[in-house]
Amino acid sequence: MRLLPLAALMLMATACAAAPPAAPTKVEGATIDRWDPAMDAIVPKDWKIEKLAEGFGWAEGPIWVKSGSYLLFTDVPGNKMWKWSEKGGLEKFLDPSGAANPDMNVWREAGANGLAILDQNTILLADTGSRMVQSLDLKTKKKTPFASQFDGKKFSSPNDVVRMKSGVVFLTDPPYGFKKFDDAPEKEQPFNGVYRVAKDGSVSVVEKELHRPNGVALSPDERTLYVAQSEPTKAIIMAYSLDADGNVTGKKVFQDFTDLIGEKSPGLPDGLTVATDGTIFATGPGGVLVLSKDGKRLGRINDGKATANCKFGDDGRTLYLTSHDMLARIRLNVTGTGF
Repeated sequence: MRLLPLAALMLMATACAAAPPAAPTKVEGATIDRWDPAMDAIVPKDWKIEKLAEGFGWAEGPIWVKSGSYLLFTDVPGNKMWKWSEKGGLEKFLDPSGAANPDMNVWREAGANGLAILDQNTILLADTGSRMVQSLDLKTKKKTPFASQFDGKKFSSPNDVVRMKSGVVFLTDPPYGFKKFDDAPEKEQPFNGVYRVAKDGSVSVVEKELHRPNGVALSPDERTLYVAQSEPTKAIIMAYSLDADGNVTGKKVFQDFTDLIGEKSPGLPDGLTVATDGTIFATGPGGVLVLSKDGKRLGRINDGKATANCKFGDDGRTLYLTSHDMLARIRLNVTGTGF
């Protein structure tokens, strides 16, 4: 081995540290299904899906942090939270993201899952392995418990979380974190619930009847809560009517994707997000299903992999996709809520 002078080694280290992030690459084989003419106004004719990073166990929970112009997302089985930005590329943000010392005889997935903005310096995370929703200070990276139980019993493995402008929070709690799912002896709740956390911190149940509640999102006027169910035999999205205080006043099946499930359409209803005009982008069989605010199927964005979640970022017109082991993005003609 040839030894280099110290000055040369220092120069090489500086060059490596200053190396620019890898350029996005086009996802080959991606497709856009246009089932309704309205899809043409949403996805431009010159669309492309770009791969930004890969190599994750199961990428999830993307959110855009406007105060820092970066994206955060999680790798649930990898128990890590990642940061991606145009300037810095991919960087590890939090390790572990969930439980610090999980008993792997109990846990199938111990990392954090869904994320939500609390304020410009703080996010909420569905901390699967810690069995609670926690707040995370983005500067100190300190976690603080936000909601951990209902009726004196621990949550199972919180999956996703969304916050109203008023401060009311909704979360889903399926048993996905446990290796034995519903049969895990550690499971304390007798159902897999959708919960409401009031501004005073009190927790109430919204739904007890869903077998596998998963992603959550709010309509632009915050009068509808959408909840996806990851159940192959009943792959649905529920819509819950809300009053001004975030109390549920009614519910209905908003969309049923069960007919789309098949080997050529990987994925189940999971995460979802909403544009300012009410258009819903819901992950499901074959990619991201695009729905009108009335529930009509408009089309599908397919990057070739089972897509777990999606959220808007940048100026509000970039849709970021967490798809199995990959982070990707596509530019659209609509703007996400909050931008």
